[in-house]
Amino acid sequence: MSKTYIRTMLLAFILFSFLRSYAQGDSFTNAADYGFSPNATGVANAKALQKALDQGGSIIVSKPGTYKVAGTSYIGSNTSIEFGKGVILQKVDEEGTFSHVLLNKGALTRTWDEHIAVKGLHVSVNGVVKRYDKIFGLRGQIAFFYVKDLRIEGFRCYDIEGVQFSVHVCTFEDLIIDDTILRGDKDGIHLGRGNRFRISNAVFQTLDDALALNAHDYATSNPEVGWIENGVIENCYDLPLEGQPIVGYFCRILAGGWIDWEEGLKLQNADAVVSNGRIYRVDGIGSDGKPDKKNYVTKTQPTHTEGTKVVDGIRWVMMQDDVQYTAGVRNVVFRDIFLKKPRSTFSIHFDNSSWSRSYYPGAEIPQQKKMLFDNINVLHDGILPFVKVNTPVDVFTITNSSLRNSGMLFHGKKGAVPDYMKTHINFYGNVLNATGEMNFLENQVPGKEIILNTSNNTEISDNFKAIVNKGEGNVTIDSDLTGL
Repeated sequence: MSKTYIRTMLLAFILFSFLRSYAQGDSFTNAADYGFSPNATGVANAKALQKALDQGGSIIVSKPGTYKVAGTSYIGSNTSIEFGKGVILQKVDEEGTFSHVLLNKGALTRTWDEHIAVKGLHVSVNGVVKRYDKIFGLRGQIAFFYVKDLRIEGFRCYDIEGVQFSVHVCTFEDLIIDDTILRGDKDGIHLGRGNRFRISNAVFQTLDDALALNAHDYATSNPEVGWIENGVIENCYDLPLEGQPIVGYFCRILAGGWIDWEEGLKLQNADAVVSNGRIYRVDGIGSDGKPDKKNYVTKTQPTHTEGTKVVDGIRWVMMQDDVQYTAGVRNVVFRDIFLKKPRSTFSIHFDNSSWSRSYYPGAEIPQQKKMLFDNINVLHDGILPFVKVNTPVDVFTITNSSLRNSGMLFHGKKGAVPDYMKTHINFYGNVLNATGEMNFLENQVPGKEIILNTSNNTEISDNFKAIVNKGEGNVTIDSDLTGL
């Protein structure tokens, strides 16, 4: 085969690929061509960016600079946007505060968007925050609701504010979030219900949770509820930030359960009920942004198909129109996690406060399932629990990890859930760095049954001793650890 023939065939293939891409409309749109500029006002930039996004396909913002934006831009299906180095989108209040810098178009009508990519986006919050505006409970600086095949890569936000999360995704399938650095006073990455996801290569310096897998949530913190499942969270760093108090968790793993509406139910803020084929929630948040702490008795069934309606003094939000009665997290792997901030690492729990009551008495009991913690490295000397549990969970495994002073705690409120069910714990191949006695496992739940199996672990200190406090439960132990 001659070189001339090979060259001719190669040129023909390139030409064919070009013509096919042209025919399919595959081309780049430069947002600058629509007036998106570091020199424009925030109002003008929001309009210009929207015009660019409306073209679909591949959008680029290449010129370095700080671009003011005074409103939300909407991205649709089959669209990617890439921001060049040195490009910052800065929120500004030119026409009032707003929540999202970027939101998918289908979020407004709860219709699925597909094949969306956001690369290299850097958002400066600049003090412009609003708890939510477009969609009740959706709080992200960038937010996606009803989305399939979403990829967020290279996202940066260094000034997260107190009433908004940095990234918020709810009701999703096939989500990838890669290469993020998030810093500030609220959650880093906050997920609602969804299936199949990977979060990787992330650095967190957040006041509240670095990661929130909130299958249930405060009514004002997720637009829908349901199961979060089949995911991997890997190569993440939880770092302290000077001046921040120690609150929240590296990862909050939240479950819930609710019941059918019936006349006479006693309710509080954020309680959920199933009514007329939909899920409704009580919005008891006052004008000050805090729960009203009122107790309600419902007499009239909520039936509205969207939005909020006051019935018998209860402000009902129609949350979703696919009925389920439980929410939780299952089949999630955490691996290669590095923890410098001395706070609780993983909290597998229910809320139970005036902000939210995750489990309504008499509801089906949600059991969170099958979590793997692999190569988790505790790099601080704090004593807050490594794993903190107050929901039923069937099994979790801790392996190849390095722990210091923090162990496992099972806790709960008496009578809150009638059965916390049996939990299996596999603990193997880990390094224990504590000196002297370590509160390895504590059970505070009466009647709780725990099956603990440990093997092939390494104790660094010669005087290490693992302590298990069984409380009023039943803990079965098969262990290689000193003291057990």
